[in-house]
Amino acid sequence: MNKIFINSRFLTQKITGSQRFAIEISKQLKKLEPEKFVFVTPKDIVHKDLAKELDAKIIGFNTGHIWEQIDLPLYLKKNGSPLLLNLVNTAPIFYKNKIVTIMDLSWKHFSYAVSKKFYLWYSFLIPKIAKNSKLILSISEFSRKNLVKELHINLTKIEIISCSISDSFKPLNFNREKIILSVGSLQPYKNLLSLIKAFIKLKNENKLKDYKLVLIGGQNKKALKSVDFSDYLSRDDIKFTGYIPDEKLIEYYNKASLFVLPSFFEGFGIPPLEAMACGCPCVVSNAASLPEVCGDAAYYVDPYDINDIAKGIEKVLTDDKLRDELVRKGFKNVKRFSWESSAQKVIEILKTL
Repeated sequence: MNKIFINSRFLTQKITGSQRFAIEISKQLKKLEPEKFVFVTPKDIVHKDLAKELDAKIIGFNTGHIWEQIDLPLYLKKNGSPLLLNLVNTAPIFYKNKIVTIMDLSWKHFSYAVSKKFYLWYSFLIPKIAKNSKLILSISEFSRKNLVKELHINLTKIEIISCSISDSFKPLNFNREKIILSVGSLQPYKNLLSLIKAFIKLKNENKLKDYKLVLIGGQNKKALKSVDFSDYLSRDDIKFTGYIPDEKLIEYYNKASLFVLPSFFEGFGIPPLEAMACGCPCVVSNAASLPEVCGDAAYYVDPYDINDIAKGIEKVLTDDKLRDELVRKGFKNVKRFSWESSAQKVIEILKTL
């Protein structure tokens, strides 16, 4: 296998789920095949320790999309046009010797939650890089089928590379508190308004006395214009934390009595796995990739039915046997996924090209 170059623009970006995937896969690739991969990046690196760990090489003069579309392909062509692995949705359009990773098409299905500029750029970019790449990586069977349907791509051109979680997510010595937890950006497709309404319904029925609903996740300004949480911000029993570091997040997973993710759409769904790894039982929607990822280790609800979401919350909180079973199955389910095995699959795929 010749040297393979990795588009490491993610070293210059804020960490979201997509960047997390790229970072963890890159770290494992470097560990498994330290001499096979060359990580190239623009100069505006923000994750300096990680760049050092990957021995990333700064190339070009520009930054952002201009670097990716001009500096990066020019550099590669001057160096023999090697295979380029792109791990975060975007890639140079006019460089054909490449593999692209397309996580999902949430931006297409929920266009009102992203800026017009973002939507137009992705609508132009994604179909083109999907068409002229050698191979596409995606993160679930659900996402793969969605790419085939929306972008008219042959199924055999797409390989699944699963996400996973950090080993830091594990049971700690905390007592469970009366906390119902949800984790994820405050996007419309996370369906948090329905979760809030289900929570309030149970409160009004005196079924969740002393419980608090804690919503953890960054606040996208564009998304918040399409989802109005203003009626609930002053409630003492509903808490919006915004972004918090992993250490605090792990503490919440260990303190919560229940984790709930009633999403309409998920390309993969890492938070339920994090909750399971910390011994927190999960209620999730029966939509998109969640049944694929959570298996038999979650209680499923209809995301379009507030009454069903409320029923699921009440059922898991009041049925000790079911809750213990979900915790046990959750620990088992998490073992299906690891960043090392996902990176190893990438290596095996690369050997076939």
